[in-house]
Amino acid sequence: MKIDSANSLLALHCAPAKEALSETEAARLAALLPAWTLENNQLVRTYAFNDYYRTLAFVNALAYLTHQQDHHPELTVTYNRCVVRYDTHSVNHGKGGLSINDFICAAKADALLAEAQ
Repeated sequence: MKIDSANSLLALHCAPAKEALSETEAARLAALLPAWTLENNQLVRTYAFNDYYRTLAFVNALAYLTHQQDHHPELTVTYNRCVVRYDTHSVNHGKGGLSINDFICAAKADALLAEAQ
């Protein structure tokens, strides 16, 4: 399957990854998700909400989604924000990096937010 849109990523499911994406491929996939940035070999997005209740509702829904994908982000949760950081610890012989799974989950997180609005 050719991955050329966020919808292409949404159609995929995470699978065990051993090799990290090249910087070029990571940048190409990041361009499909414009709200996300590449920072220190992680895929990062800050979601903003009106209050703590909505923030936690999103965090709980994201936790369920990522559990289904078996690919869990690092989350920083405050009153009205949630910073989501994806990377894959198992790639590069355990040294970490980005895999397709990070981009799949990022696309799914964005879709989750779109459904809630």
